[in-house]
Amino acid sequence: MKKQVTALLSTLVLSTIAFAGTASAHVVVYPLEATQGSYEKFTVRVPTEKDIPTTKVKIEIPKDVEISRFEPKEGWKYELQKDSSGLITSVTWTATDAGLSPTEFGEFNMQGKVGDNAKKIVWKAYQTYKDGSTVAWEGPADADTPASITTVVKGNGVEGDSHVSATNETTSTNEATNNDSNTTLPTTLSIIALVLGIASLILSLRRKKQS
Repeated sequence: MKKQVTALLSTLVLSTIAFAGTASAHVVVYPLEATQGSYEKFTVRVPTEKDIPTTKVKIEIPKDVEISRFEPKEGWKYELQKDSSGLITSVTWTATDAGLSPTEFGEFNMQGKVGDNAKKIVWKAYQTYKDGSTVAWEGPADADTPASITTVVKGNGVEGDSHVSATNETTSTNEATNNDSNTTLPTTLSIIALVLGIASLILSLRRKKQS
């Protein structure tokens, strides 16, 4: 009986850890919250989920944001698509070297202005692997491959300038780091709770054996 319980608990622990890895390995665009009319640095974080390298990343630019600049990234080139009015509608980063290996993630930075009347920014992303397969990150929040969403809140009516833009860039970078920690916090707490539950069960079994 004790061996069966131990085997079951081991399976639960491994399943929880596996789920945690899968749940956190999404393409995410930071910041997760922005202000109407603000200038932001947007960071696209791309993890490689398969056992082959990621070689291409495409982001569709929604109408709720106007992207104007891109930060060069070593080992990658980028190509823009524009509409008839000259607005950027998508950007595609393509690896000029090996790409992102199965143990790596990459961050791609771009800068732009949030729409004055925007409510949320839905980022559709397309991740292509070395074998030519593509994962479309465009589903709803509860999908296996959800689109990343930046929630937009009302602004204070102050027109953005270069100083505001620089400040928001720093904020966006910090938020990307902080949100990465926040994303893993619930999973960490769940694992801790599971470990405590296992310890309690083992202690209970020992007490019953002694009695």
